[in-house]
Amino acid sequence: MTSSPPRDLSDHKLPSENPPAEDTPTHGLAPGAPGLPPTWASSDKDFVTTALGGASRLWVTGGHGALNEVYWPSTGQPQIRDLTFYLIGESGWVDLARARRYVFSMPGPYLPLPTILHWGEDYELSLEVLPDPTRDVLLVRYALTGPYRLAMVLAPHLTSTGHGNAAWVEGQRLLAVSGDRALALLAGGPMTHLSAGYVGFSDGWQDLHAHGRLTWAYERAENGNVALSAELVEPSGLLALGFAESVQGAQGLARASLAEGDEPARRAFLHAWEDWGSALRLGGSSPELEAEAVLSATVLKIHEDRTYPGALVASLSIPWGNHTDTLGGYHLVWPRDATLAAFALIACHQRGDARRVLAGFIANQQPDGHWFQNYYPDGQPFWHGIQLDETAFPVLLAAKLREEGEPELEGTRDMVRRALAFVARTGPTSDQDRWEENPGVNPFTLAVAIAALVAGAGWLEEDERHYALGLADDWNERLESCCYVTDTPLSRELGVEGYYVRLAPPTRDGALTGEVMLQNREGKTVEASALVSLDFSYLPRLGLRSARDPRIRGTVRVVDHLLAEETPTGTFYHRYNDDGYGEHDDGSPYDGHGCGRLWPLLTGERGHLALQAGEDPAPYLDALLRCSSPGGLLPEQVWNGPPLPECGLFPGRPNGSAMPLLWAHAEFLKLLRASQTGRPAELLREVEERYAEPLPAEVRHWRPAAPVPQLEPGLLLLIEDAQPFTLHSGFDGWQDVRERAALPLPFGLWGVSFSPADLEGHHRLNFTRRSEAGWEGQDHVIRLGQDTPRTSLPARSGG
Repeated sequence: MTSSPPRDLSDHKLPSENPPAEDTPTHGLAPGAPGLPPTWASSDKDFVTTALGGASRLWVTGGHGALNEVYWPSTGQPQIRDLTFYLIGESGWVDLARARRYVFSMPGPYLPLPTILHWGEDYELSLEVLPDPTRDVLLVRYALTGPYRLAMVLAPHLTSTGHGNAAWVEGQRLLAVSGDRALALLAGGPMTHLSAGYVGFSDGWQDLHAHGRLTWAYERAENGNVALSAELVEPSGLLALGFAESVQGAQGLARASLAEGDEPARRAFLHAWEDWGSALRLGGSSPELEAEAVLSATVLKIHEDRTYPGALVASLSIPWGNHTDTLGGYHLVWPRDATLAAFALIACHQRGDARRVLAGFIANQQPDGHWFQNYYPDGQPFWHGIQLDETAFPVLLAAKLREEGEPELEGTRDMVRRALAFVARTGPTSDQDRWEENPGVNPFTLAVAIAALVAGAGWLEEDERHYALGLADDWNERLESCCYVTDTPLSRELGVEGYYVRLAPPTRDGALTGEVMLQNREGKTVEASALVSLDFSYLPRLGLRSARDPRIRGTVRVVDHLLAEETPTGTFYHRYNDDGYGEHDDGSPYDGHGCGRLWPLLTGERGHLALQAGEDPAPYLDALLRCSSPGGLLPEQVWNGPPLPECGLFPGRPNGSAMPLLWAHAEFLKLLRASQTGRPAELLREVEERYAEPLPAEVRHWRPAAPVPQLEPGLLLLIEDAQPFTLHSGFDGWQDVRERAALPLPFGLWGVSFSPADLEGHHRLNFTRRSEAGWEGQDHVIRLGQDTPRTSLPARSGG
């Protein structure tokens, strides 16, 4: 049983400046249309839950002692803002969400059947939150003791918005509809003072605020931000909130659940979760760590869609939701987050769950091989950005399942081939990095792409396989030339030779120069060589470098100096220096810019680095445990400013960002399992073995996004592009000019090759290209010769 500290009150309704006048009729059509601008509930959640098996397609969230968004018929579609409860007595009324005196409990960490217990000097209210496994109905068992009557206010956001909803009262039924989405709230006992109104003007909270009790009986509120309210006559009973495509269907489902009662639903709910969770064997150095691990696995399972199995949304929450009505939130599938969660499920021996994630990727891959930046569970895109790691990650998941001995899913080979073709055509640059902000070459993205080319090569035809492995070797050997700097003011200050940067801008001529725009800092820029992050941590994680490599260790020192912050709950990390994604210093919410806060998942990444370097990961696990919510949920960010109790912000505690964040729970699980097995979940043996010893590349792949300033002796040079071209070339200042037509390569690429013999005796290769659109308008130079040093080969990747 856990208690909740005081948190942000700003998601609750404020008194209207224009309440209904004393002589305004309190029945018929409610006044105040269309209501205040709608928002979602706070992302500060106490719990998330859903029923397994059966026909239910309903997900429930709760925070601040109330019920928040209910998602139906998939995890991508929230249908209410909240369902809140109030006590009405002779001497006044109690707003339970503001009183914040409650505890909540569950029967076990993998039995997500929440009970919320509100308490005061003269009352106790128990609320058991039970999704009916057989219907799209939420059941709430309530029991009140004390000299009060129980009232409730329901805020529909049907079709995932607070705009354009209609709500009305029909007998003992509270009903709402918008488009093809409808809900019905029924009680097992009698209700009184049923009313429909507009939020901020004629809703139940305004009635309570104005009169200390419910007095209004408005029959209908149309086309606006609406709310339904009622008083429950009996001190204990059962509520049923049903959802369907029609009002008739919603109230029919609610009635059926009330008729059958909550006992059969409770038994079925617990049985299904017991059947799934009893097989979990996660371990932990303490009961608290083990309980958090089981809860984390359960949170991952809860976020899987059942209308579209295998779709794992990033979070059943909307960051800073109490200040926005955005349609997206985090209830979308990000291929990166979903893959990393699937790796955590595999680590928990839940391979069937991970197989469904892969099946979902096979179903939603785009014809050219990539996946949308994010999409609703049904595959409809939300944002359309291109992130190369999100194309490569599903390949790693397929390879991991193969390594685990899982039977291959139909369509895997075609999926892998198309994904690797996209990686080969468009890499090593990416339109967006993993933080969805900047183009360029990023060590995280590039590491995932290299690992995918190696791990997926077994599904390719012979010529494609040879090309993919050669490209991976080239990118791996040149990784430092793209993403590593030496002799900078920062390296000299900290006494390290160099460090990996967050990003190499795409507009460069083979050197790490230029500025990077910080997307959340109103156009501020910073030199690429001065911008660092933990993105390099996936170089050891995926087996491309050793955690003991001096370059890795030097970057760890830089990151610990620049990005780490101590808090009362542990050490956490910024995404990168000068980040702007987070609340402003005064506690006001992120609004397109702000001040970057600390990310617990990055503490997990730092813990993996420590583990692979032979250090103890326990402090990092403990920090993740201590920063979790009272219910054990892990946030996207924690606050790192001075305490702001009026905003619910405390150092080392969750801020207003997404919670729970699947990526954070997955990172915790994987770090815990890695501390037991000695190896990261993402470390594939095929990649590890290929780069266990230095592996010189045989080919240099020149392309506009990855120029080759100088070519070492003995290497084949391949000048390539994604479209046909004619190469106009010469040597040593355009001597011996020739033209050659590019020949087709694997994956839809075109290229012109130069063997070492072709280049022998020359010092420079000069060239430009002509395509159907004409000359490219730029001359290129590659330095040649025996005096050109070979790029420093990567250190051994092993432990």
